[in-house]
Amino acid sequence: MTILHESISLDTPTGTMQCRISRPTRPGKFPAIILYSEIFQITDPIARTADFYAGHGYVVITPEVFHELNPLGTVLCYDDQGKDKGNSDKATKPLTDHDADTEAILKWVADSDVCTSSVASFGMCLGGHLALRAALNPRVQAASCLYATDVHSGTIPKGTAPQTLDRINEIKGEVIFVWGRQDPHVPAPARVQLYNTFNTSDLNFSWHEINGQHAFIRDIGDRYDPELAALTQRLTLDLFHRTLR
Repeated sequence: MTILHESISLDTPTGTMQCRISRPTRPGKFPAIILYSEIFQITDPIARTADFYAGHGYVVITPEVFHELNPLGTVLCYDDQGKDKGNSDKATKPLTDHDADTEAILKWVADSDVCTSSVASFGMCLGGHLALRAALNPRVQAASCLYATDVHSGTIPKGTAPQTLDRINEIKGEVIFVWGRQDPHVPAPARVQLYNTFNTSDLNFSWHEINGQHAFIRDIGDRYDPELAALTQRLTLDLFHRTLR
């Protein structure tokens, strides 16, 4: 499908959150996907990922995950300065504020005349964690979580709510996890910890470990693996087609 883009501003308890919308040009209503970015916010690779899924018949909402910590429209560079700022923002913003952002997006979806009531979450790195976190909300029917960071360590400030791993039994939708075996951010002992926790919970999940590095789906840089990216996109599309349509 051909697609169009627009920008929306949503009110949250911590201020205005800007979101990028990618959606089909075809008239009608479509299922929604909340795409949570890496710490660098809405970079070109993230925007291209959103457009890819919109072209398969979804309304993709990509929020600025650190909107209250940066001027609206901020995009951090994939360099040491951007990484340091993004990690600082990650260590500053509590999970409860991310939860409030998700609520604002879900309200927009419910009120929108271009969305059905079906919603999924998707993300990579920090966004993989936030996609899993969003699935705590019963309105989120599926989540695709790519190399989700900080789930095993509980190192994102929790605010007044428990850490995501402590609430895993609350998730009722289907979840897929994709991990890179060469990813130092979620090494083998951490993956074993997570797998054992999920496997002894009520979580409906599938688990995929591939020979890839962290950020293997990001379509710039020397860690990009197009074949693994295509495999992951297919797994994710199958999940969304199955659960949202």
